[in-house]
Amino acid sequence: MTSINEQPIPAARPVIGEDEIEAAVRVLRSGRVVQGPEVAAFEEGFSRLVDGRHCVAVNSGTSALQLLLLALGIGPGDEVIVPSFSFAASANAVRLVGADVVFADIEPGSFGLDPAAVEAAITPRTAAIMPVHLYGHPAAMDKIMPIAEKHKLAVVEDACQAHAAALNGTPVGAFGAGGTFSFYPTKNMHSLEGGMVSTGDAELARTLRLLRNQGMEQRYANEIVGANMRMTDVNAAVGRVQLAKVEGWTEQRRVNAAYFDANITAPSVTLPPVAEGARHIYHQYTVRIRGDRDAAMAKLTEAGIGNAVYYPTPIHRLKPYWEPDQKAGRTWDLPETEKAAAEVVSLPVHPSLTQNDLERIVTAVNSLGENL
Repeated sequence: MTSINEQPIPAARPVIGEDEIEAAVRVLRSGRVVQGPEVAAFEEGFSRLVDGRHCVAVNSGTSALQLLLLALGIGPGDEVIVPSFSFAASANAVRLVGADVVFADIEPGSFGLDPAAVEAAITPRTAAIMPVHLYGHPAAMDKIMPIAEKHKLAVVEDACQAHAAALNGTPVGAFGAGGTFSFYPTKNMHSLEGGMVSTGDAELARTLRLLRNQGMEQRYANEIVGANMRMTDVNAAVGRVQLAKVEGWTEQRRVNAAYFDANITAPSVTLPPVAEGARHIYHQYTVRIRGDRDAAMAKLTEAGIGNAVYYPTPIHRLKPYWEPDQKAGRTWDLPETEKAAAEVVSLPVHPSLTQNDLERIVTAVNSLGENL
């Protein structure tokens, strides 16, 4: 039970400090508030996180995914291989461009796509693979990229939770045809709301810029059919402030995670493994609970420790996907996905945690013991 003098520790704590407020006010006073110099500067700055790739800022991580798929020409008649163990936006973006989602199972360690399951899911209609770098751990890109090259498939990285994560020295968002990032307030860095697409292809980047701005580069000279998915300069200004801080915050997350790794000893709790060569940036510190997960979460909550399940229902079991599949008689064999959804719990790991917070979290988790 939480002491009367101890406040609950939130699972996530978005940072909006004086620097962010001052940046937003500065832009508002300037009068340049949409698709102006702040957006261009944010794109240039973010490029350094993705090996210097072209970066295109948009209004959300979901828009980033949708526009990248559109820019690659993926649409009706195509299939995209997606993990079901992810936030619904991963699959929604595929549906929004008119393509079909094909779900593949995950690896138990990284929670990312299982390369063997990906290869087994490929059909003549497959146009792309969408690895999700879940919780900030890179997917097995060293194995997925050769599969994509062998079958001549585009790789669309969903890196919305993985700013500055890397595998064997290559940052996520710099492997495939393009990578996508989210700047939602609970992410490792944010812009109040927003997204980014990274790509090594200059022509693809230009197409993305057209698509986000009604298909035009010059005003009223529309070249293609586009949408309004622009980022405002207010968002970009906040993002630039956060970008200058994200590396320090990331290192603090990694320090916090290392403390948990060294001190959580409850036999009923499996700690998150890190693949060889992976730089995990711990958007979430996600453990597995053996036994009664609901009881474990209730005990943690009673102790004032924020916790959450990401994600309790795999995408293939959500209504927009489950009902059409049932009508079509289609089923998915995803045992690792089902197991993860039943076992995972994410603990606070954000950089605002104090040493006392870390010790409280460890004590609460260790009190879960061996059997729940």
